[in-house]
Amino acid sequence: MTAPRLFGVPARDAPVVAVVRRGPSDWCRLGRWDVGDPRSWTSGSWLRATVYPQRCALSPDGRLLSYVALGGPARWSAGGTYVAVSRLPWATALAAWGTDGTWTRGAEFVDDRAVWELPEPDEGDAGLLRDRWGMKWVRPASYAVERRAGWAEAAGSTTYDPDDPWDIRRAPTLTMTRQRPEDTAVLTVTGAYAAFRAFDRETYGAPDYRLDGEPLTDVQWADWAPGGDLLVATTDGRLQVRTGDGPHHVTWEVDLSADDPDPQPPPPQAREW
Repeated sequence: MTAPRLFGVPARDAPVVAVVRRGPSDWCRLGRWDVGDPRSWTSGSWLRATVYPQRCALSPDGRLLSYVALGGPARWSAGGTYVAVSRLPWATALAAWGTDGTWTRGAEFVDDRAVWELPEPDEGDAGLLRDRWGMKWVRPASYAVERRAGWAEAAGSTTYDPDDPWDIRRAPTLTMTRQRPEDTAVLTVTGAYAAFRAFDRETYGAPDYRLDGEPLTDVQWADWAPGGDLLVATTDGRLQVRTGDGPHHVTWEVDLSADDPDPQPPPPQAREW
């Protein structure tokens, strides 16, 4: 069985990570990873659709997920490609906006409720969402999720070219860095696939993660937890917490590699803002 592709979307103000699981084939699954104390994993919705991980955003409190998907329901107003906001870890669209195709930037949450760049939704009602958050379209740069999480371009990086609005040409050589909270350890990531998570991984290369320059050869996604532990998704489909005792000292783990698609009706709370 081919290992799933895993990608994490951290919340800004809460120890929560939304995880997008891709595979097998045309299936995706969402999940909620609580990385505080205690740590826990909650599996969420299966979707027979493509969810674009780098075009997802998590509300700062870790409650709501904004995602872009290709493969909408046959009968709904948002069409086949759409932006939706759901309650993590479910994909049930509380509000959804149809798009013109997969070259869609996605939408992110902002603290200022006066900021609202989205039109009226094609499905659902965004009134309660607007009572809590503003929403704006994401600038179509590489590593959109990492930038919101505090990653920065490495010194000496090629400057963003406004004539390349999707930031594609420099993606193969662009390195992003993030320092461990209250420490000097540094994570880096490089690779065109890592920058967008939408291109073919075999053609554009697997993500190259390094800790203080040393390759993390078994890792397909990594970031720092708020307390400084290393969060990783391994190449064989596990989520792990690794402590400061070393890059391979695992203190918590859940194996997602053997999950088979088993879509179930969402619970009632999935339909509540």
